[in-house]
Amino acid sequence: MTRHIEEGLNQLRLFGMSAEFVKQSANRKVQEESFDSRLSMLIEAETMSKSNRRIDSLLRKAKLRYSQASLEDVIYKSDRKLERLQINHLASCEWIKHRHSVILTGATGTGKSWLSCALAVQACRHGLSVLYMTATSLFDNIRLSQVDGTMLKLKRSLTRQSLLVIDDLGMGGVPNDLAHILLELLDMQLTLGSVIITSQYPHGSWHELFNDPTVADAILDRLIHGAYCFELEGESMRKLKARK
Repeated sequence: MTRHIEEGLNQLRLFGMSAEFVKQSANRKVQEESFDSRLSMLIEAETMSKSNRRIDSLLRKAKLRYSQASLEDVIYKSDRKLERLQINHLASCEWIKHRHSVILTGATGTGKSWLSCALAVQACRHGLSVLYMTATSLFDNIRLSQVDGTMLKLKRSLTRQSLLVIDDLGMGGVPNDLAHILLELLDMQLTLGSVIITSQYPHGSWHELFNDPTVADAILDRLIHGAYCFELEGESMRKLKARK
């Protein structure tokens, strides 16, 4: 009978409940619990299992550079100019629901990409869809879509997420012929969701990345308005981890 019930639960795709049922069947003390108590444990196990599978699916689709990054592991050294209270505020992910953005700037190695991924992981934990791309990869995909006529499909795939992460904006500059497309993508994304941008360049100097000052003004206006801006400083996190 135990085997029959287990197989039935698996056929119904109640995998968490099935695993918990097997555990209960092997634990005499749990078997002495009331029916309601055991059923409650089964339901709780299934709810947790479904939540974990949902998070795993979101993380796979996000294609994060650092998929194991976590806000619990953020290093709050004084020279980083990073405050725990600020990060705890972002951990609720309310900023995404209100369509605000996060701008992370700083020199190479200060942990911008890692922190952007940690924020993205937190979004996945809250059941929000995420997509990570480097700016270089984004521009390459735009050029490819221009060639094969899939621009509309690309725009839809990039802007249907709750959170879009664009890493290393400014590396090699922003191609003049793609700046207006970047503006359009940001317009579409910020209508429905949020953006994280990382860059080695302080956002105050981003005008220098664009040849067209009008486009630069428009992009900065959309990104900076209501955004949480962090300028990371201090010793290279790569060197610090290497010493450990």
